Amino acid sequence: MQTRKFGALAGLAAAGVALGVAEAVAILTGASTSPLLSVGGVVIDSVPASVKDFAVDVFYTYDKLALSIGTLVVLAAIAAGIGVLATRRRIWGYTGIALFGVVGIAAALSRHNAPWYAFVPTLLGAAAGAGVLHWLLTHEAGDNATPEERRWFLRAAGYTILGAAVVGFAGRWWSTRRNVEADRAAIDLPSVPPNTVAPLPPEADANLPDLAPFVTPNKDFYQIDTSLVVPQLTTEDWKLRIFGRVEKEITISWAELLKRPMIERYVTLACVSNEVGGGLISNAKWQGVRVDDLLAEARPKAGADQVVSRSIDGFTAGTPTAVLRDGRDAMLAIAMNGEPLPVEHGFPVRMVVPGLYGYVSATKWLVELELTSFADFDAYWIKRGWSAQGPIKTESRIDTPRDGSNPRAGEIMIAGVAWAQHRGVSKVEIRIDDGAWQTATLLPVPSIDTWRQWTLKWAATPGRHRITVRATDNGGQTQTDAVAPPDPDGATGRHSINIDVK
Repeated sequence: MQTRKFGALAGLAAAGVALGVAEAVAILTGASTSPLLSVGGVVIDSVPASVKDFAVDVFYTYDKLALSIGTLVVLAAIAAGIGVLATRRRIWGYTGIALFGVVGIAAALSRHNAPWYAFVPTLLGAAAGAGVLHWLLTHEAGDNATPEERRWFLRAAGYTILGAAVVGFAGRWWSTRRNVEADRAAIDLPSVPPNTVAPLPPEADANLPDLAPFVTPNKDFYQIDTSLVVPQLTTEDWKLRIFGRVEKEITISWAELLKRPMIERYVTLACVSNEVGGGLISNAKWQGVRVDDLLAEARPKAGADQVVSRSIDGFTAGTPTAVLRDGRDAMLAIAMNGEPLPVEHGFPVRMVVPGLYGYVSATKWLVELELTSFADFDAYWIKRGWSAQGPIKTESRIDTPRDGSNPRAGEIMIAGVAWAQHRGVSKVEIRIDDGAWQTATLLPVPSIDTWRQWTLKWAATPGRHRITVRATDNGGQTQTDAVAPPDPDGATGRHSINIDVK
């Protein structure tokens, strides 16, 4: 029994050293070569859409953190098992470490734009792990060990694990830290001509407690992407390539992009994974260059009905070319709410396309626009079963009162937001219990591309009540009551809350 316990501890120490050394080496070779990040990236890319939906539903925007923790837990369990096997035959332990090394190397080399030396961190980490396993097993405190020998083993293994954790976390921090924040802070955003700025009506925000503000602060803007670690791309390194089925291929540097005419617009972005009444939707003021102007220069060829936007980490989104050229304010955004894009929201450049869910339009850390066709290429989420076309559906949400709350009887304010990007919201209605639909007051908006706040005063009577909301867009289409999940093209249904009036 003691032999198995000490073997498991030796396996954990060996795995810790292997990861710690690999992360430290990744300081020099780049964060993308980290075996933990590479394997995690492969897992994210490989899971079915249903699993991704489950992760977002359970862990919300912390889904990738949960994946990282889960990966470490599984790795620890397997490492302990390898250590136990190694107490029986050393070769089994070395073989287990070698197999993990092969998996890590294969994952690192499979990543988008992986350098040829992507295998180095995993290789050196595996070698270090094997060395530690050999050292600890040579001094194993088995069933016949003295108390002093067991204490020595525990101290040696414990210090090894602690040291590996420190080195690993420090390596991860350094390998993902470039001077991007300093680069971002030094940016002097170009001015936007007054005639290209969408003014914000002063009455657009009701400023009610619990009601989502019309403009979402950057720190509160929802964040969903497929990258385990936020890509770090400086403006000096950034460039945009427009290629594929075009008459003229274009490459644009950061300095060249800033010289182009800019627009400033309020646009609401929504994630296709947003459940009815969910919070994966936010509104911001964006500054950038119109995509249509760039496509006009590149001159798409006949049949190029899809523009594939590609991130520095390899993520792709396919947007209909016709949508990008129909006059809407689709842009390459460089600023968000008056400041350069936050790194986690795509710095230095991202796509913003009104009216489409983010999975087919809102690519962060943008570096390529490829003109192709839907018949020839399926983007990231399309390969995983989602719809190729992602127009945002007419939806609405009750923000106040909160579901399950206990307001006092009397006049209370019911309020929330409604959206139908690039169509606009023309009416919002509220129903109390099974009563008649009542028309809410709509607050003004700067354009049809944003969500819209609404309010309704209600003389609340004591007892339990159910409140339901529905919206109608400018085309006369009323939000459906048919319930559908996010997969494959966005959730439907009407948001309802239950309250107990005192």
